[in-house]
Amino acid sequence: MKRKNCWVLLLLVLTGIVLGGFIGTMAQDVSWLSWLNFGQSFGFDSPLIINFGILVITFGLSIKITMASIIGVALALITYRFI
Repeated sequence: MKRKNCWVLLLLVLTGIVLGGFIGTMAQDVSWLSWLNFGQSFGFDSPLIINFGILVITFGLSIKITMASIIGVALALITYRFI
């Protein structure tokens, strides 16, 4: 039995998210594909800034989940299953 590598799964899922987000952004102006860019954003509205005088640290996180990125993750999982 062949053991699958978790790093390959992580790489495929991240690739699916990035490519899905890119495709969703490119399809937002096409009327019959605009549903691919439908989604929800969540995270910090403004970054958290910690100022130590000498060192300033900024924390920020914003995630947008779209239909295209969900499809990309699903395709990545299907691809991983057949590897």
